[in-house]
Amino acid sequence: MTHTPLLQEVLDVVEDLWPAYLAEDWDAVGLVLGRRNSEVAKIHFAVDPVADVVEEACTAEADLLITHHPLLLRGVTSVEAGTFKGAAVHRLIESGCALLSAHTNGDSAVGGVNDVLCEILGLEDTRPLAQAREGLSEEGLGRIGTLPEGTTLGDFAARVFAILPAVAGGVRVAGDGNAFIQRVALCGGAGDSLLGAAREVEADVYLTADLRHHPASEAREAVGGQRPYLIDVSHFASEWLWLPAAAQTLDRALADRGYEVEIAVSGINTDPWDFVITPGS
Repeated sequence: MTHTPLLQEVLDVVEDLWPAYLAEDWDAVGLVLGRRNSEVAKIHFAVDPVADVVEEACTAEADLLITHHPLLLRGVTSVEAGTFKGAAVHRLIESGCALLSAHTNGDSAVGGVNDVLCEILGLEDTRPLAQAREGLSEEGLGRIGTLPEGTTLGDFAARVFAILPAVAGGVRVAGDGNAFIQRVALCGGAGDSLLGAAREVEADVYLTADLRHHPASEAREAVGGQRPYLIDVSHFASEWLWLPAAAQTLDRALADRGYEVEIAVSGINTDPWDFVITPGS
């Protein structure tokens, strides 16, 4: 017989799936607001706790909004409703909707953001680029793996473009489009801190988001324009792919414990860019 769980019971399951100890020291994960003894019948997943997502969750009468990115990553001294973060806090509390963040712990965990990217891209024999300080050997930031069959950099970039949610920025590539690649390193979200790690594991290409000019330029100079080539994608798009898998995993884990919860994934595109102008456009 199934029953509706309390928020604390959902948090216990979330901790099993995406342990807080996997979060980076600078991160802010876990419960942001909500009563731990309240019932959770509906859960909403999203990448960003922006106004449209908060409104979508509250309108759907969700009891818990789980976002990948934290609302309050840095310290605040006020959540006055006239600010956009304060407005989000007030809307959620007034609607009885709790807020939970699963950020770098969701990146590093087995079955997290990076493992989902590897699975969708068909990578085999994967392992972390930077192993977690504690936990399993399979846990940590980024992944390195191998394509079962090699391909060209151009064709691989096209495959990446095809699997990602459509966003204005598209996919940027640094390297010879005809070059043969098979060994792929990746990191969902902003991953320029792992550029050196991708080079050390002798990846043919490194896929990540938010590559800034100087780190990307220096990484290309360091290898004389050779491997690893670079593929830069949307931060939002690279992490949204995790949401359906995360929702399904949480749904199964809750059901295994006899809990009945309705789980939905937001389809709102929270990439901040609306259009891009390129040569010839």
